[in-house]
Amino acid sequence: MNKQAILEGLLFIVGDEGLTIEEISKNLEIDDKEAQELLKALQDEYSQDFHGLRISFLGGKFKLTTKKEHKDFYQKVLMQEKNNFLSQAALETLAIIAYNQPITRAEVDELRGIASVNMIRKLVAKDLVKVSGKSSLPGKPNLYRTTLFFLDYFGLSSLEDLPTIKELENIENDADLFTSNYKES
Repeated sequence: MNKQAILEGLLFIVGDEGLTIEEISKNLEIDDKEAQELLKALQDEYSQDFHGLRISFLGGKFKLTTKKEHKDFYQKVLMQEKNNFLSQAALETLAIIAYNQPITRAEVDELRGIASVNMIRKLVAKDLVKVSGKSSLPGKPNLYRTTLFFLDYFGLSSLEDLPTIKELENIENDADLFTSNYKES
C-alpha cells in the first residue's frame, strides 16, 4: 500500500477544505512525524517542472493547488466560450447561494443533498460567486455570496429583482406538461 499515493488522493477529494497534519495522521493511521515525511515527499515530487500541481499550506491546512506560473493557461480554459454556459448543477448551486446568501459550503451541500465544493469553485472562477467573509460556526468556514457580475449576467439591477419563491412555484404550477397547444388534424 503506497501511503504517499493515498495522501495524494485524500488531498484531491477534500479539495478546498484541505487537511491538517493531525487529519492526515488519523486517516492514514500513522503518527504525525510519518505524516510530515509523506507530505514533504509529495511536496518534493510536485515541485518538479513536469507537474502542474503543488501542495500549499493555506488557512492552517495542506491543500492541492495549481502552480501560479501556469495561471494564464488555466484562465484560458475557464474562460473559453464552451465553458461559459452553466450546467443544471451550477444553476442549482447558484440559486441556493443567491436566495440564502451569505451561506457556507456545508449549508449549500445540505440544501443540495450533494457535495458542492467543485461547483462553488467553478462559480467563483466564473466570478458569479465570491467569498464574503467567515462564518462564526466552528472552523470559521467561508461565507459565499453572489457578485455584481452575477447581477449583470442575469440582467438584474439588484437582488430584489430575483423572483420570489412563491412566484417560482406559480410558474411551475401553471405549466401543464400534458396539454399541447397544437391540435391533431
